[in-house]
Amino acid sequence: MLSFFKKYKFFFLFMGVLSAVILYLFYGALKPKKSLKIYSPADVNPELVDTTVQYVARNHKIADFAFTNQNGKTITQKDYEGKIYVADFFFTTCPTICPIMTDNMVWLQDKIKDNTKVMLLSHSVTPDIDSVPVLKAYAEKKGVIDSKWNLVTGNKKDIYYIARKSYLAVKTSTSNELYDMVHTENFILVDSKGRIRGFYNGTNLDKEVEGEKNVTQLLEDINWLSNHEN
Repeated sequence: MLSFFKKYKFFFLFMGVLSAVILYLFYGALKPKKSLKIYSPADVNPELVDTTVQYVARNHKIADFAFTNQNGKTITQKDYEGKIYVADFFFTTCPTICPIMTDNMVWLQDKIKDNTKVMLLSHSVTPDIDSVPVLKAYAEKKGVIDSKWNLVTGNKKDIYYIARKSYLAVKTSTSNELYDMVHTENFILVDSKGRIRGFYNGTNLDKEVEGEKNVTQLLEDINWLSNHEN
């Protein structure tokens, strides 16, 4: 028996390698390929969407914008043209979820700082309070890299409209003020074509929670999108 195996050892070796290759190919063919959904208003909780666009089901993109960043520079969609970016809504005096969200955005900034394809964009929902000097002090405190991350203020009406008509991420307040906003914990992933590719819980760095994605998963999706945009 031993002599039989010695005689045909190269045949058995060849068959073993061939079997491994076939199994690998079958695994690759059967394994689901990763993809990222392209979101439109019709896919999102209506509470987060302006009524004028709630039924839009395709071809949704972030609208043109112009806001002022922590350095007093006007930031427009041109600054993000061809870039993958993460957007969120916050205010500097928020005592609850904002500090956690900002810390997680700082973590994300560190992970993507060398990726020239990716940027960050945070909009203040209290622009009357968050002036340029206030944003500058906040940015310096948090270690914001100006070339990667813009904290922006501007006309409250414009921020309200882009939050609810473009990013689909802010609720309306119960107050009587027309453009009052209640920001959510959402981080919004936008691709280089201005399309929304995902929503993530900005207060959750790495815990597994059914029905939502965390910030670690956001980083994974950013890296995937950097290499597989379509």
